[in-house]
Amino acid sequence: MFSKVLVANRGEIAVRINQTLRAMGIAPVAVYSEADAGAPHVTTAEQAVSLPGNTAEETYLNIDRIVQAARDCGADAIHPGYGFLSENPAFARACSEAQIAFIGPSADSMALLGDKLRSKEIAQRAGVPVVPGSAECLPGDPAAVEFAERWGFPLLVKAAAGGGGRGMRVVSAPQGLDADMEVASREAQAAFGDGRVFLERYVSNPRHIEIQVLADGDGHTVHLGERECSIQRRHQKIIEETPSPAITPELRQRMGDAAVAVAREAGYVNAGTVEFLLDPRTGEFYFLEMNARLQVEHPVTEAVLGLDMVEWQVRIAGGEPLTLQQEDIQPRGHAIECRIYAEDPYHDFVPSTGPLLRWRPPSGPGLRLDSGVEEGQEVSIYYDPMLAKLIAWALDRDLSLRRMDVALSRFLVLGVITNIPLLRSIMGHAQFQRGEYDTGFLEWNPAVTRPAVTDQSRMNARALAAWAALQPVGPASPTTASRDRVRVSPWQTAGQRRLP
Repeated sequence: MFSKVLVANRGEIAVRINQTLRAMGIAPVAVYSEADAGAPHVTTAEQAVSLPGNTAEETYLNIDRIVQAARDCGADAIHPGYGFLSENPAFARACSEAQIAFIGPSADSMALLGDKLRSKEIAQRAGVPVVPGSAECLPGDPAAVEFAERWGFPLLVKAAAGGGGRGMRVVSAPQGLDADMEVASREAQAAFGDGRVFLERYVSNPRHIEIQVLADGDGHTVHLGERECSIQRRHQKIIEETPSPAITPELRQRMGDAAVAVAREAGYVNAGTVEFLLDPRTGEFYFLEMNARLQVEHPVTEAVLGLDMVEWQVRIAGGEPLTLQQEDIQPRGHAIECRIYAEDPYHDFVPSTGPLLRWRPPSGPGLRLDSGVEEGQEVSIYYDPMLAKLIAWALDRDLSLRRMDVALSRFLVLGVITNIPLLRSIMGHAQFQRGEYDTGFLEWNPAVTRPAVTDQSRMNARALAAWAALQPVGPASPTTASRDRVRVSPWQTAGQRRLP
């Protein structure tokens, strides 16, 4: 087993990985940008390596610097977390060339599954249904026109690489096809360095269901049940739950078997997630993609199964066999996760930045918080605006929803705008409470994204924030370190973070 692991990420996922590594007796090593000096993912690590600069390109996406940091601190392995370099085959290859273990799938598997066109071919070879789609095509390509004439509109333009809703456009009429393909191609090139796009038949208002899989180096593969991820904004998930209120035991087995088949066909090793679209009208499901990494929403699976997925990632990467048997994996209760973002849901989800003047998350039975921020910390312009994930578990869905709503009502955040009011509106919506929702929930319920506060209450909130700015701020200075932590700075020492 490894003795030291560098976590090539930041925020809540790096904090969460650090916790598991410490519990396993492995020393976690953090990397940090100048904006993240003193952040929780740094202070919870045994060592911390400074990456000069602030932008993601300078720091958390810089393969050479991260691999060199691992060499300098003597790490046996690198855990990529999710986001940033977690699905970058070049990063996995660079780790291998440096003789540093990569805690994740092989570079070849990652490259294969990261290409949506090639991953669909894998699913088809495994006998798993896929959404009808075209080959790679360009604006004005006769093949695109032929596909559109065959399947009709609306159609979906998708980037062949990447995800997260970028490089994706719904085309409702023939006259918009070329323009939407050009826009999607530019977005994909800017986001992923790959402008290839293709067309798919548009499945209107499906449910987004994903199946977690684990696979070891000996070919033993199991699935860990499903997660419902249909509540989305801009094709990005904001609420996830397990089990899905739409899945019957028979459908769960079919989708689980399909996910295992895709993983085996791809020769996949480690933790991965197979994503499906479920047509609620017909009960048919279609392969969407396979994410070759840990997912943001993995805590809900951990909550109902009582296992640590990061621990299994590390053990599999260390060559240990997967001892879990499919018949032994029996979920208990219900779990739901809300992503807490620093953004204004009532003004097109624009990110909110500034100091966290007050950060008082809730606690109590059945609650878990995965967070990468603390009171007094600056919410930066440089990174994703997610502040934390709040998870509520209970023996049944109704109780887990009530626990989540009460917890959200007690979540105090001052200094930045958050999406907590939106999350509470969704929790209280009758359609959501009945489990009758799909990916078009926010689109078909515009009242949910309208401000529920008056101008006077906004003024009161601003006044309260101004008052809080005059009060003492909680955390210690960014130079505070535990006695057993060593700070390694091979290039330069990061600057002080700004406090109000």
